[in-house]
Amino acid sequence: MSMSRREWIEGAALVGVGVAAAGAMVAKDRFGGTPPDPKGPDTVRPLAVPIPARADEDPLLRMQRDLVRAMQKTAEERRWCMIIDTRKCVGCHACTIGCVAENKLPPGVVYRPVVTEERGEFPRVAIDFLPRPCMQCEKPPCVPVCPVKATWRRADGITVIDYDKCIGCRYCLTACPYGARTSDFGEYYVDAQAMDADSALPVLGPSALWEHAPSHEYGKHWNRRGHQSPMGNARKCHFCLHRLEVGQLPMCVTTCIGRATYFGDASDPNSLVAELVAQNNTQVLLPHKGTHPRVRYIF
Repeated sequence: MSMSRREWIEGAALVGVGVAAAGAMVAKDRFGGTPPDPKGPDTVRPLAVPIPARADEDPLLRMQRDLVRAMQKTAEERRWCMIIDTRKCVGCHACTIGCVAENKLPPGVVYRPVVTEERGEFPRVAIDFLPRPCMQCEKPPCVPVCPVKATWRRADGITVIDYDKCIGCRYCLTACPYGARTSDFGEYYVDAQAMDADSALPVLGPSALWEHAPSHEYGKHWNRRGHQSPMGNARKCHFCLHRLEVGQLPMCVTTCIGRATYFGDASDPNSLVAELVAQNNTQVLLPHKGTHPRVRYIF
């Protein structure tokens, strides 16, 4: 059945209106403001009472009690802080591997690298290890450069990323002076596309099933199958927010064999992190940048 010129113009106009409306919805979602921060009584988490204190207890048990007290406060009353004692770090990379396993990180994405530095000359040579998570800056330079407002600092001081809004421009990667952000390029450790240079044949086989397991960052269900988020997005450490919400310490803290990493609420004077700050000359990385990191070091 043929269409008159008027019917064709009316149909085209309807299609145009639909496309414009869809575009406006996408633009509103991408370029709108950051979502409301979780605040107030809804952020209080009544957690189970941990094991009573003992004189010879593992520091993890004390930090667990500190966490329970912190989660009884509202988000805006907490001041999360991480302290890393480099004197105890043995460079085992257990924190790095634990983070990869917890957050299902693909190749090229790392939240908790351990930087190794060799100093001195033979035979007097020493190696220093520096774990470097996201600094969770009080003045994060990665936030204002995001063109779609996909990253922001929460009331409890943790800088987060909305994977659904992130467009993968990587401006934040460039802005971070600590190199704490990486980009998810959609790779897998076992990839059918890995080819032998000589024979041009697959050498690793299909990607493993465990590589397609969804992660639970930010308390959501993220499945990278079909190039879905967070594939293509900027990614970073978030102090394992999804674990904190259920009363668990960050994975890097619990996997540290030397107990070199401490975590807690710095606003609680009875917390272990507050005690360490008071007793030691803790320092931050790149203080001249004026970012005021929440991660402090004991050297």
